[in-house]
Amino acid sequence: MTDNGADQRLAAPTIDEVLEAAGALKGVAVETPLLENVAVDAGLAGRLLVKAETAQRTGSFKFRGAYNRIRQFDDAARARGVIAYSSGNHAQAVADAARLVGARALIVMPDDAPANKMDRTRELGARIVTYDRAVESREAVAERIGTERDLVMVPPNEDARVLAGAGTMALELILQAEALGATLDAVLVPCGGGGLTAATALVCEALSPVTRVFAVEPELFDDTRRSLEAGERLANPKGRTTICDAIMTDRPGELTFAINRDRLGGVLTVSDDEVRSAMKFAFDQFKIVIEPGAAVGLAAVLGGKIESAGQTIAVVATGGNVDAASYCAALAAASPTRDRD
Repeated sequence: MTDNGADQRLAAPTIDEVLEAAGALKGVAVETPLLENVAVDAGLAGRLLVKAETAQRTGSFKFRGAYNRIRQFDDAARARGVIAYSSGNHAQAVADAARLVGARALIVMPDDAPANKMDRTRELGARIVTYDRAVESREAVAERIGTERDLVMVPPNEDARVLAGAGTMALELILQAEALGATLDAVLVPCGGGGLTAATALVCEALSPVTRVFAVEPELFDDTRRSLEAGERLANPKGRTTICDAIMTDRPGELTFAINRDRLGGVLTVSDDEVRSAMKFAFDQFKIVIEPGAAVGLAAVLGGKIESAGQTIAVVATGGNVDAASYCAALAAASPTRDRD
C-alpha cells in the first residue's frame, strides 16, 4: 500500500482492517497469553482473565499499532523518517517498528518520562527530544519539529491504521476466551488517549456484541469519564500527577472520543493506592510484572468498581515497562488486597 504520510486517516477502522492487520502482524508481534487463576476466580465468585500484553514486543500493546502503521509506508515515507510523541510505550514501539522497516525515528517525550523508557527508546535506535508537559503541548511540539524536518507523524491513537493494529489485541482476546469456553461479559481497558479502548470497543461490537467494554482511568486523570458526561472533550487540570505515567494524557483524542462515546459500557476510576495493590496482586497471583498505568483494570476489579460475581471479566494488562526501583517501591507501599465477599 502506498502512503505519502499526509493522510492521517481520521476514521474508525473496520473489522476487515483489524483482520488484515492481524495477518500482517503474524510472526512479527507476539500472541500474548490470557491468564487465569482458579483461586482468584473462587475469591471473586466469577472468572477473571488477564490479557498479558506485558509479554508483547517492546513490553506493551503499542507495538501492534505502531508496526501496522509504519509497515504501510512507501519508499518515500521510509526515506523521510518517523516522528511520534509518547511518554514511553508508544515511543519504544515506534522506534522498534521503524527499525524493522529501515526508517529513522525521532520521539518527543516529556522530560519527566521514566528513565528506563527513554533508555530503551534510544537503544532501539530512535532520537529523543524532550518537552515540559506542565506548560507545553506534546502534539504541538511534535507537529512543529515534524514540519521543520519533513518527518511522517505516527500518532499513538489518532489514525485508523494504528487503531486497527491495536484492535488485534481484542481479536486475540476474544478467540482465546472462546478457546477457554468463556463468553466475556466485560473487558476493562486502561485508558489514556483512548485508542486501545476504542479499538477494543469496535472489535467487540463486531465479534462479541454481548461484551461490555469499560475504560479505566486514574482518578485524577479522568478526562474520558468527564468528557463522556459532558458530551465534549475536556482536558485534565494542569499540575496533577499519578504513578500511572503511561496514561497521563491531556484529553481524549478526537477520533477515539467519537468512537468511545457511543460504544462504552462506562468509565471506572481508581486511586494510585489501588493501583499499587493491583500491581502486587498481579505479582503474587499471576506472576507477572505490570507497570502502574497497565494495572488500572485489575485495580478496578479488586476494588469492587464492577460486579464480578457470576461474571467473566477480562482485564488488559497493557504493559510491563517499569524500572526495578519504582516497581519495588510500589509493591512495598501496597496495601494488602482484601478478599471480596
